[in-house]
Amino acid sequence: MADLPPLREVIARHGLAASKALGQNFLLDPQLLDRIARVAGDLQGQRVYEVGPGPGGLTRALLRAGADVVAVERDRRCLPALAELAEAADGRLRVIEGDAMAVDAAAEAGRGAHIVANLPYNVGTALLVRWLEPEAWPPWWSSLSLMFQKEVAERIVARPGSDHFGRLSVLAQWRSRATIALNVHRSAFVPPPKVMSAVVHIVPGAMPAGVDPATLSALTAAAFGQRRKMLRQSLKAMPGALDALATLRIASDRRPETLSVDEFVAVAKTLS
Repeated sequence: MADLPPLREVIARHGLAASKALGQNFLLDPQLLDRIARVAGDLQGQRVYEVGPGPGGLTRALLRAGADVVAVERDRRCLPALAELAEAADGRLRVIEGDAMAVDAAAEAGRGAHIVANLPYNVGTALLVRWLEPEAWPPWWSSLSLMFQKEVAERIVARPGSDHFGRLSVLAQWRSRATIALNVHRSAFVPPPKVMSAVVHIVPGAMPAGVDPATLSALTAAAFGQRRKMLRQSLKAMPGALDALATLRIASDRRPETLSVDEFVAVAKTLS
C-alpha cells in the first residue's frame, strides 16, 4: 500500500475524468479520506461495503484503516485502477462490477458489515431508503457512514418543526441514531460540485414493538408527498389513517413537519 502512486497520477494514467452522468466527484486528499474512514470507528479486521469507489481514494483509506472491503463500481473505466489497488491490498479488496441498485449488498458483504461510501449523488437517497426500510431489525449492516449533499444530510438529521424535517428524517430516526459527523467543503472534490457535502453516521437502535416498517414507509410517503397540505388532505387516500389520527388525538389540520418521529410511529403502530 505504501508504494501506491498518487491518486492524481492514477486518474491521469487511466483517463478517469469524473462523469457527470454517474454523479461522480472524486476526493483526492488522503488526510480527509482517512478522516471519513474513521467516522465508522475502528475498522481493523472489519468488513466494509463501499458503493462507487471510482479511482479508489476512499477505498485506500478504508484499507489503511485495516478493513476488508467489498466495493461495487458500475463505471468500467475505473475497474483497471481498482484492479491495481486490489492487487496491492493482498486479498483485502474485492471489486464487483455492477449497479449498486441491483446488487444484493447483504449477500456480498455479509451480516455485520459497515457501509462506508461517497455515494453518487444520483442514487444516494434511493440507496439510503433501501438500507433503512428492511422488515428484519437490527439490519444486516452495523453502521452507515455516507457522504451526501449537505442539504440531504440536514434532512436526514432534522428535528420536527424545521424546514428540513421530512420523510428521510423519520425513516433515519425512528429506530436508528443519525448524526452529521463531518462537513466537507466543495473545494475538496475534483471537479468541485456546486453544493457543500457532509458525512452522515447512522447506527441502528431498538425497534419499537408492533410497527410494520412498510406501513411507516407508506405513511411518511403519503404525508410528505404533499408536505404543504394538512394531514387530513395528504392522508385521506390512505385507508384508516385519518381514523388513526383521531384515535391518537392528533389534529388533522396539522402539517406533517410538525409531527414528531414518535407521533409518526404511533400512527403507523395504530395502522399496523
